[in-house]
Amino acid sequence: MNLQEIFQNIIADDSLHARFLNTLSLMENTGARKISASEDKTKVSYLILKHASEEARHAFYLKKQIQKVDKIENFPTYENAYLVAPFASYTYLHSLDIHVCRYLKQTLKLAGNDLKYAAYLLVTYAIEVRADELYPIYQDALDEVGSKVNVKSIIVEEEGHLAEMIYQLKNFSEDWQNHAEKACEIEKNLFDNWTVALAEELV
Repeated sequence: MNLQEIFQNIIADDSLHARFLNTLSLMENTGARKISASEDKTKVSYLILKHASEEARHAFYLKKQIQKVDKIENFPTYENAYLVAPFASYTYLHSLDIHVCRYLKQTLKLAGNDLKYAAYLLVTYAIEVRADELYPIYQDALDEVGSKVNVKSIIVEEEGHLAEMIYQLKNFSEDWQNHAEKACEIEKNLFDNWTVALAEELV
């Protein structure tokens, strides 16, 4: 089952769709929290602040979209009962962070704040590449059935985020493309596991 088919099946069931929106909200919120956690106490740039605040806003926006398909009170938290594929959704970004940090330690011998910043760049880049694929497919599936749910504003901002990450990566390393490709390779395996977990909930 490909991503488009998964989204079509999810959207067809309002309660499942609400859980999926809550799951996307969780993942955006996790991203915002990880960006904030990677910040140096003093060396915090405009782009980092902008990105963290926009990811948090995406989490809120997606949470708010729930009311277009179900009662928002029915999905009060990010506890397992209110999510789709909770384990894979919880661990996706955490696992990506761990594997990228391991890669950076081995290849660039980074540690401390330097490791945190480099991991922020590579993890976020990989996530933005994925978001640029995932959200448009989701929006197409929403448009097919005339759903009131809409993620077009997120698509626009995620495109901007990707350009900003490339700008920061170019300043980080002349070899940024190779490091970015490795992060995307790690992410793909984790994303594939997540989509399998989503599909299993539909069977």
